[in-house]
Amino acid sequence: MRVLVVEDDPALRLGIRRALQAEGWQVDVAADGELALAATATEPYDAAVLDLGLPRRNGLEVLRHWRGRGLELAVLILTARDELQDRLQGLNGGADDYLAKPFEAEELVARLRAIMRRRRGGASNLLHVGELSFNTSSRELRHREERLALSPREAALVELLMASPGAAVPKSRIISAMSSWESNFSANAVEIYILKLRRKLAATGVTIVTVRGVGYALELAQAGSAP
Repeated sequence: MRVLVVEDDPALRLGIRRALQAEGWQVDVAADGELALAATATEPYDAAVLDLGLPRRNGLEVLRHWRGRGLELAVLILTARDELQDRLQGLNGGADDYLAKPFEAEELVARLRAIMRRRRGGASNLLHVGELSFNTSSRELRHREERLALSPREAALVELLMASPGAAVPKSRIISAMSSWESNFSANAVEIYILKLRRKLAATGVTIVTVRGVGYALELAQAGSAP
């Protein structure tokens, strides 16, 4: 998952970034509203952590601009102004949730996970395909009861594919979700990680198929089928 953190306090911005990166997510940061709009004009994001009290453009202006453009990224609002009117304006403006400062990093991560679960239409941290299960909280992939070791990027790729079982995930979507301003993920790198995952899933009854011209899909393996 790729997240944009929009926060003008340098120490808080750094702390949030580290907390989200520790979850295996790709994180970009912006220090004001104009930079946030510029970032989303060129890069797709799955979610944003958006402070309301920003310089240049405040958080509500940024949020209205995003929704006005039809951007569907999940938005968690941060505010020191824990007033009812602020919360109502944010939620009515298209935010998915809010969190009042000060807060614990664990709660921020938990709320982002809850938002993404709701958007997937599920109430559980577990994604299932056949006898495979992936815990989006612990980042563990299991085949039946056996834990399959994954690198952070392999786990991110598994989550993307298992969130849409049977549906093709575009390669461009994979590249975006696994990139940040500091680390570009190339098309060749996607193919390398797909190859690694195919090897790890070889005996699980689940396979990654190539959807020509589109990307990759996770499906139940069929006897004699080729990826």
